[in-house]
Amino acid sequence: MKKKVVLVEDDEGLRKELIITLKRASDIDCLYAVTSAEEALQKIPECPPDVVLMDIKLPGMSGIDCLPLLKEKIPSLEILILTVYEEADVIFRALKAGASGYILKSSSPAVLFDAIRDVYSGGSAFSSHVARKVVHYFQGHTKAASESKKLSCQELTVLELMASGFINKEIAAKMDISLETVKTYVKRIYVKMHVCSRAEAVNKHRS
Repeated sequence: MKKKVVLVEDDEGLRKELIITLKRASDIDCLYAVTSAEEALQKIPECPPDVVLMDIKLPGMSGIDCLPLLKEKIPSLEILILTVYEEADVIFRALKAGASGYILKSSSPAVLFDAIRDVYSGGSAFSSHVARKVVHYFQGHTKAASESKKLSCQELTVLELMASGFINKEIAAKMDISLETVKTYVKRIYVKMHVCSRAEAVNKHRS
């Protein structure tokens, strides 16, 4: 049984090229293509595929903003991002919005076909560069978590109060310790967590 695919791509040349490429896979059928997120939201619920290949930069609404709206209409829909963007923040915005995978437009046809098959089967698919960024992201978060564990109980309390928005003077009052002691704890937190600012320490703690 063929995997039904819909393409969301505004670039006419690339759109035609992708349609031709998809026809080379015997188990994949490109039902149709649309050129905007707005058109996708209108057409896809009327004739849903198994997998949507979604560009990010589209005229009007972006592919990432379109993604959760489509998933709301068709929860079982698998959406595979197909884009030129490989920045970590963009990747994770797409994944948080509900993307099943993230493939770069520079990927070979074989990688694209396998990605479609993977998400169709309930898996996730990433280009090699994207997969590396995902791994680095989680390694960084694991390191941040382990750094927080190095803190003493008092230091952790100070960090949690910092994360709640309290300034050093207020932390001293809440913990019934001197302002200088709070400053000492803060310095130790910076050293143990390998950070240079309050904001950086709080962000690492929250991640």
